[in-house]
Amino acid sequence: MPVYSSVEVAISQMTGEAFETNKSSSISGGSISQSQCITGKDDRVFFTKENDLSFLPFFEAEALALNEIHATHTIRTPKVIGFGSTEVASFLVLEFIKEGSSSSSGQQEMGTQLARLHKIEQPFFGWVRDNCIGSTPQPNPRNDNWVQFYQQHRLQHQLQLAASKGRSFEKAEVLLLNLEFFFQDYAPHPSLLHGDLWGGNASEDLSGIPFIYDPASYYGDREADIAFTYMFGGFSSSFYEAYEKEFPLNNGFKTRKTLYNLYHELNHFNLFGGGYASSAQSSINQLVSLL
Repeated sequence: MPVYSSVEVAISQMTGEAFETNKSSSISGGSISQSQCITGKDDRVFFTKENDLSFLPFFEAEALALNEIHATHTIRTPKVIGFGSTEVASFLVLEFIKEGSSSSSGQQEMGTQLARLHKIEQPFFGWVRDNCIGSTPQPNPRNDNWVQFYQQHRLQHQLQLAASKGRSFEKAEVLLLNLEFFFQDYAPHPSLLHGDLWGGNASEDLSGIPFIYDPASYYGDREADIAFTYMFGGFSSSFYEAYEKEFPLNNGFKTRKTLYNLYHELNHFNLFGGGYASSAQSSINQLVSLL
């Protein structure tokens, strides 16, 4: 992979048209990478994310995920222009989509389109490569057993990271050993997931067309995507009603929602610390009480 002298040079080579920046502006919202909207003297506009050199494999994985979701023709994602590095940083260049206001019709369409993405059955659980969620490495080895995959490569992985920071969680081992309990009458097929689907990673353009971005994709239980939409809010009843109409959820989802959001609570503790530890412990206690 070539090392570029600047993002401008990279865009020029990736698009086949010389690009010179006229103006740039920072975009808030991300806590991991620096995001910018850059406008060229020819009025072309791109979205860029920059981080240190070690982040390049994660940008490569993000580009792969965006392209894979795009290839399903179900829900819009920003087009990938390319990714690469300079001598001091790595970057990802995407189509810039100007955001509009959230609408009931847009939320409804997003729910329908996400359900159609999830309906497509993938060949295994895991993914074609490891990636990250935030800046936390996310292992995605191939597995035909969803419960085993989620136990080892989601919950146990995050618990081990927490332990390396000196934090343990009571009853976590009990939960891990009894994970099958929550899947007694439920066997999900592998779906291509967004993987980090909170309100800050989903929007609508100026025409009301929904799109999703900043994925941490893998093949997993589609309930994991839906569960995380509840954790911080941002999705309306129109979204959930449309999803259910297109691809109804199993009756056990209300319980597994806590199980799936435990992964994110642990990850947020590992990234940010603070009160996420007590949230994770509360979820563990709640789940173990059902055994």
